Order: sequence, then C-alpha cells, then structure tokens
Amino acid sequence: MNLITIDGPSASGKGTVSNLVAKALGWDVLDSGALYRISAYAVQTKDINPEDAQTIAEVVGKLDIKFQEGEVWVDGVEVSDILRQESTGKMASKIAAYPELRAALLDRQRNFIHGVPGLVGDGRDMGTVIFPNAPLKIFLVADVNERANRRYKQLVDKGVVANYDEILADLQRRDDQDMNRAVAPLKPADDAVVIDSSHMGIQDVVDSILKEWAKKST
Repeated sequence: MNLITIDGPSASGKGTVSNLVAKALGWDVLDSGALYRISAYAVQTKDINPEDAQTIAEVVGKLDIKFQEGEVWVDGVEVSDILRQESTGKMASKIAAYPELRAALLDRQRNFIHGVPGLVGDGRDMGTVIFPNAPLKIFLVADVNERANRRYKQLVDKGVVANYDEILADLQRRDDQDMNRAVAPLKPADDAVVIDSSHMGIQDVVDSILKEWAKKST
C-alpha cells in the first residue's frame, strides 16, 4: 500500500510538507483539514447552528466536494480562498471535535486511497483513526513559538495585518482543543516517526520523510 500519513498540530508545516512529498513520489494528497474547513464553510453559508452537530454532519454528508489541481470546489463553487480565512479555520477547529461530523467524514477520507498511485494523508488523526494500517506514519511537531512565528511571517508576506501575540494565543488554544477532545485527540500513533521541525527547513523535513519511505519500500 503506497500510503504515508502526516499528522501534527496547526502551523507545523504538514500541509506544505505533504504536498512536496506527494509531488516527489507522484502521489495524490488528502488534506483532511480542508474537509473540516469545508464543513465550517457550510455552517457559515447555510445558516446552520454551529452547536448543532447532527445537522452539520447531515449537510456535509451531502456536499459535492471536488479537489482539482490545487482548487477546492463545493457544490460547483470554487472556495479555496474562503477556506484559508482565519474565521473559517477557527470554526473548523470547533466543529472538528463533534463525533457526528468525524463519523460522517470517515469513509469519505478512506475512499481517497482508491484509484490513485499513492496517497499522502495530511491531518490530525490520519495515522491513528483514518489509516491505522498505513505503512509509514509521520507525526510532525514544532515549538509553538516557532509555529506562531511562521504563521506571522506567512500572513505578513501576504500583506495581511497580523499580531504575533494573538497568533500565539490562538495556536495554544487550538493545541489544547485538539489534544484534549474526547474523540480522536491529536497524538502520534504508537508506531509513528516523530519529526521535530523547529530548527529544520521544509526541504530537510521532506528529505527525512522520503528516506523513511525508502526504508519501508525496500
């Protein structure tokens, strides 16, 4: 099975790393975070009570979702830019704790492995819940101050007015929320390779993962 899972907290770089690993191997990427951001988008645009977990799960289960060449389409609408908004990310973090929503997205995520040359699963519970039998599981970590600094620079480079202290506080809140939720808390799988990227460049992390895969595939 050509499958690598890459899990980790917010702003750990897993999205960028996952895309580069997949590109190097000629595989597809499953961005599970995008599915939760799509769910948040549905809450925000379909006038759904964000506390109503069952309705959210039912609505999301019926959405027509397509990932095409770096774009995300929901019911025929291209929503990539909307999904990157901070408000959407915060809503996604909130509703991702709902067992009903996680159950609704479980099979949808697992089906991504079919009909592709290989898959890199990017998320928070890829190796523990979605693909527990993956041959290689990576858990990517980085010091929260370093992650806040990366997010701050990323926003400033885009011309967005950003406050470092607010970003740091938000990441700490999300970490606490993700690690302490009752269902599928953020944690490394027992057999995961843990990589601390605090003092590593993106390409160094990618190379480390490719070396780990080479060990598994020989």
